[in-house]
Amino acid sequence: MLTKFQAKLFFLIGTFIFSAIFLFLTYDSLKYVYANPSAKTLSDEVIRGKAIWEKNNCMGCHTILGEGAYYAPELTKVYERRGPEWIRVFLKDPQAMYPGERKMVKYDFTEAQIGDLIAFLKWNGELDLKGFPPKPEFKPTTQTVSANAVSIAQPEKFKQICVACHAVGGAGGNVGPALDTVGKKFDLAYLENWLRDPQKVKPGTAMPKLPLSDSEIKDLSTYLSQLK
Repeated sequence: MLTKFQAKLFFLIGTFIFSAIFLFLTYDSLKYVYANPSAKTLSDEVIRGKAIWEKNNCMGCHTILGEGAYYAPELTKVYERRGPEWIRVFLKDPQAMYPGERKMVKYDFTEAQIGDLIAFLKWNGELDLKGFPPKPEFKPTTQTVSANAVSIAQPEKFKQICVACHAVGGAGGNVGPALDTVGKKFDLAYLENWLRDPQKVKPGTAMPKLPLSDSEIKDLSTYLSQLK
């Protein structure tokens, strides 16, 4: 049983020790933050992008750096997963890419605002987060199905958008199927119709309707038809 003096002394010493630990950890954290290279890449575009993020309450649905809601996808590494062009197209009109599916609001951002948001997402994705968010333990891998596919030059639009979901020659995303031999399965006319409006060809498909021009559809479908 502690005396009144001992209890007071115990309280004061404990308060002092834990206050010192708290101050040291705060100092160490701030030292790390300001010494980190990311502080030097904090551009005006990134700052404006953060302001747009906060003004539109994006964290009401999305999570970034471990903070936010879990209603919509986590976006800390979205720049790495999708790439700038895919994000740009999606932000212009989410419903156009996924008719009747996406609940993402169309904010009517200007091109400059979209650029600022992309800069903000890129900056967050390049932070040294010590392994956060963790990568899936059993990540699907893509393999080269056809060696011929590797030697065929890819249209620029394919490199900008399509690789966010599809792989060719073992390189690209794994959200959608690998396209190494897609030319064996579908002819040129089918591929053109598919790229023009996937939902019309196959209702309910997860493939988004991309805002492609006629010339881009022709280039992409010609390229895909050669993958055999």
